[in-house]
Amino acid sequence: MTVRTSAVILSGPKELSLRTLGITPPAAGDLVVEIAHSGISTGTEKLFWSGTMPPFPGMGYPLVPGYEAAGEVVEAGPESGFSVGDHVFVPGANCFEGDVRGLFGGASRHLVTPAHRVARIDGGMGAEGALLALAATARHALAGFNTALPDLIVGHGTLGRLLARLTVAAGAPAPTVWETNPLRRDGAEGYEVIDPADDPRRNYRAIYDASGAKGLLDQLVMRLAKGGEIVLAGFYTEPVAFAFPPAFMKEARFRIASEWTPEDLTATRVLIESGALSLAGLITHRRPAADAAGAYETAFTDGNCLKMILDWSGHA
Repeated sequence: MTVRTSAVILSGPKELSLRTLGITPPAAGDLVVEIAHSGISTGTEKLFWSGTMPPFPGMGYPLVPGYEAAGEVVEAGPESGFSVGDHVFVPGANCFEGDVRGLFGGASRHLVTPAHRVARIDGGMGAEGALLALAATARHALAGFNTALPDLIVGHGTLGRLLARLTVAAGAPAPTVWETNPLRRDGAEGYEVIDPADDPRRNYRAIYDASGAKGLLDQLVMRLAKGGEIVLAGFYTEPVAFAFPPAFMKEARFRIASEWTPEDLTATRVLIESGALSLAGLITHRRPAADAAGAYETAFTDGNCLKMILDWSGHA
């Protein structure tokens, strides 16, 4: 018998609704997870919602968005290594029947997923459990080969804050953080957030861009020390370009940070559980799943919204 669940469906740009879908039966190594909270990404998900995502493998509509989900195991296959009642983070799932694409697939009340894709979390994390992938993405950016920890971070959104917190947690000198939106300059923990116009410094060793802003590279190159590095940790919809002579004079290096790995998830979970990394204050908005359309609109258009969480509790 087909099991059915409520899920967010993005049928096209700004065409979002909550629908009932069938999900595939679990295999011996699978888990069925009842999702309590799912996060809305203001990076890749916003591009799908707005219709501005460049061609990407597996993309297309209709799709179930979301790759930040946390919940409780309600069915565990005999080969899964998990038990009913375990709390887990799920980085999306491809478990929906019909023509629905599972490129992300996390914004659903129930998910079927191979057990090796999930990460155990403390059930006491609550909604913050859905932030594990974003924290792991920040950790991955910092753990690049032969790289320095940031002394300048561009953008004080959720990713920028996590980069700054992880830098401080590593015992490095507190980074400077640039933020052009005055509403986002609060919430700093052990570091300073300033307007770029108020920063005279021109010798940063490692600049991490968490803003994804257009046309920023030339400005950042001018702020580098000789031999410094710029790490692109955002997602860029247009070609990334820079003037060569200033970069040549600086002998600058450029690195692109991709998404997290399973090792990043594990390392980040340890940091959180040990108290070295706090996720407090990153969730600014919550909405019931029934108001998914309004939640996504707010997440993508309200500059005060750092992280929007959908609450699935009480939903079928």
